[in-house]
Amino acid sequence: MTVFFIGAGPGAADLITVRGRDMLARCPTCLYPGSLTPTELLTHCPDGARLVDTAELTLDDIVRELIEADQRGGDVARLCSGDPSIYSAVAEQMRRLDAAGVPYEVVPGVPAFAAAAATLRRELTVPTVGQSLIITRTQARSTSMPEGEDLATFGKSGATLALHLAIGRIAEAAVELIPHYGADCPVAVVAQASQPEERVLRGTLADIADQVREAGITRAAMVFVGRVLAAENFPDSFLYSKRRDRGSQGS
Repeated sequence: MTVFFIGAGPGAADLITVRGRDMLARCPTCLYPGSLTPTELLTHCPDGARLVDTAELTLDDIVRELIEADQRGGDVARLCSGDPSIYSAVAEQMRRLDAAGVPYEVVPGVPAFAAAAATLRRELTVPTVGQSLIITRTQARSTSMPEGEDLATFGKSGATLALHLAIGRIAEAAVELIPHYGADCPVAVVAQASQPEERVLRGTLADIADQVREAGITRAAMVFVGRVLAAENFPDSFLYSKRRDRGSQGS
C-alpha cells in the first residue's frame, strides 16, 4: 500500500496532471481538502471509494486515516491544493508516516502562482527586466516566518514577488515594499485563479490596497509585485537568437 500526495492544481478540475488523475482512479481511499477541491475532481475516484473531507480534521486525525488505510491494505490518494512542494503541510504528514513505516510518493501539480500568471498572460521572467521570482507569504494568523524572510529583506533584491496568503495584509505589505520598489511598481491580484469566480485586479503599490478593499477580495488570492508585470520594451531572449550557437547548451 502507498500513500500518494497528489497536487490537485489551483482549482479547475482539468488542471490536475494525467498522472494525478490516474492515481485517483486506483485508490480506494481519498482524503481531500474540502471546499478547495472541485467536486468534479472526485469523480475520478473509483466507485465506492472512501472519501474523507479533511477541512475540519486535525493533523493527527489525517495521519490516523492514512495509517488505518495502510492497515486495510489499499492505496490512498491525499489530494493537496496546488502543488505539494509549497504551502501544502505535507512535510509534517510525511514525517509521521516515516515514523509509522508507511510508504508514500509525491505527484506534482500545477501551483497557484503558475495558474495566476497564466491568467495574467505574463511571463514572470523577462529579459533584462526580471529573471528571479521569490515565492513567499506574509505573516498573519499562521506560523511565524523564519528570521530574514520578511518582505523588507526580500524587497531589497528587487526581484518579482509572488505572495501567498497576503491578501488580508495587502496594505501593510505595500507599505513595506514601496521603499524598495517605488509606489508606481506594478501589482496584480488574481483571486480564485482558473475557477469560474476568478477575478483580476491590476494596479500599483500605491493603489492596490484600495482596489482590493473595494472589490471585497479576502481569500484565495495570489499577489504579484514587480516590473515584469508591465514590461514591454525588452530585448528578445537569447534562447532563440540567431547569434546562439545551436551546438552548445548555453541559453
